[in-house]
Order: sequence, then C-alpha cells, then structure tokens
Amino acid sequence: MEALRLILLYVHLVGFALLLGGAIAQYVSGKLRINAAMLWGAVIQLLTGLGLSAPLRGGGDAEPDPAKLVTKLVIALLIFVMVFFSRKRDVVNRGHFLAIVGLTLVNAAVAVFWR
Repeated sequence: MEALRLILLYVHLVGFALLLGGAIAQYVSGKLRINAAMLWGAVIQLLTGLGLSAPLRGGGDAEPDPAKLVTKLVIALLIFVMVFFSRKRDVVNRGHFLAIVGLTLVNAAVAVFWR
C-alpha cells in the first residue's frame, strides 16, 4: 500500500506543477486564460487528492487530520470549479485568475505546514 500512496503522491505533485506552471506561463504571456495544463492539473489534483485521503496507512498516527483533508478538498473543489467553468473564455478576469493561483498556493501551504 505504501507504493500506491507514493505513486499517488507523485502524480499529485505533477498535477500541482501543471496547474501552477500553466498559470505562470499564461500570466507571463500577458493573456490571462485557462490553458490545457491548468485544466489537467486541476483534475489530477482533485482525483489524486481523493485517492490520497483514503485510509491506506493502516490507522494510527500516520492518518491525516480529517479537518485538514476537508480544508484541502474544499480548496481543490474551488480551484477545479474556477478552472473548469472558465476554460472556454478567451480572457479571464485578472482577479479570478489570480484567485486560482492564490488558492493553488494556499492548498500547497496547507499540505506542507498543517501537521
């Protein structure tokens, strides 16, 4: 089960890289829109996050805090919805786009700093 958890974690990190990297690439280009990397990153983050939240560790101290999981799920769902419903727009509002980037960074911070 540890191997499965590590694979899910690796793919989860790839999803984070796609989401944040795609957003940074769009921001630098000057045209704020949702690209395919951002959409795939949001989908991968959501699905692998659900897989990682499954009780694969056999109980004990290794289990993540349920409050942390719910917080991360809510943030991931917000990111997914914001990306999914804006994907076909030619230009995305600057505040909306920066909110996606900010929520992505907050989700990573929750994962790292909440123990």
